[in-house]
Amino acid sequence: MSTAISLAYESIALAHPNPHVGAVVVKNGRNIGEGFHEYEKRDHAEIVALQRAGAKARGATMYVTLEPCCHQGRTGPCTKAIIAAGIARVVMAMRDPNPRVAGRGIAELRRAGIEVSVGTDERNARRLNEDFAKWIRTGLPFVTLKSALTLDGKIAMHPGTATPITGRSAREAVQRLRHASDALITGIGTVLADDPLLTDRTREPRRRALLRVVVDSRLRLPAKSRLVKSASRDLLVFTTQSLESAKARALQKAGVEIVRTRPRNRRGRVCLDSMLAELGRREIVSAMIEAGAELNGAALEAGIVDKMILFYAPKIMGPGAVPMARVSPKWFAKSPALDNISVNWYGPDFAVEGYFHDVYGNHGARRKD
Repeated sequence: MSTAISLAYESIALAHPNPHVGAVVVKNGRNIGEGFHEYEKRDHAEIVALQRAGAKARGATMYVTLEPCCHQGRTGPCTKAIIAAGIARVVMAMRDPNPRVAGRGIAELRRAGIEVSVGTDERNARRLNEDFAKWIRTGLPFVTLKSALTLDGKIAMHPGTATPITGRSAREAVQRLRHASDALITGIGTVLADDPLLTDRTREPRRRALLRVVVDSRLRLPAKSRLVKSASRDLLVFTTQSLESAKARALQKAGVEIVRTRPRNRRGRVCLDSMLAELGRREIVSAMIEAGAELNGAALEAGIVDKMILFYAPKIMGPGAVPMARVSPKWFAKSPALDNISVNWYGPDFAVEGYFHDVYGNHGARRKD
């Protein structure tokens, strides 16, 4: 199963909107076939592994990170292929959160006389597809809020200025997080202060370009910014302003796509729930927020953050510096605590990671192959 999970990680940025799945066929203690799913190549991991095993698959055991599908989608049911190949035993890490499967694949295999066991290394398998689990059930992307900050919780010395905080190892980890995301969300304040590109710099292959998203209520995005200059169907701006204004038309002419949402409050700010619904409709399965105090605070108060990863550097900025998030005292009094917390070290820096929501809970259903 460890090999199957490692294979599934090979599909990062290549499988969405489908889940990351790895499969291994074993016979007489030997690996005779393995594979992982790539969306563009269509075949699911189980099919790839069976094809490589060939006739030797009869009587073998298959290890797979996710319950095999049992419905017709872009490809045929994996359960039927497993049965036809003569697999004797299937060991899977977890049930499929897709409501079209959700135990039905297990039942079909058992009816065919195949021995099935579920739950081997389930924790790692669930983490691997936590984004898919939320999107397939709700139609909304899994949202991670990432920030780099000092020990006293500050992200910049002064408002509107960029302040390098963490070291190289932590920054490389952030690039890996970007690579695993379908979209990167920031606020206009960060754009005006940092003039970022918001790109995936891992140079690893990905099926579709990282979607760069700017929350810009008043449509202040500069036409000369690096984001606009590099726009190529991968820059999306959410605003509450008219799409017929001269500024909106100029940005659209430069290749920026603009979506108008209803304001979420009297201050005319973008409705973050509407933004997530639109991203989910576009099959954005995972989105990471890399922003300043205003958008971080708004996202936390809106309850849209599923997971938080905070990279801490052993530094102190002191009073007057910019906090990680601006939240109201009322929100803090009833704010949820992070659960399932873990800590990872990156040289002198460390990251605290935790969850606000259990995405494997009882959400509304949305069906997708």
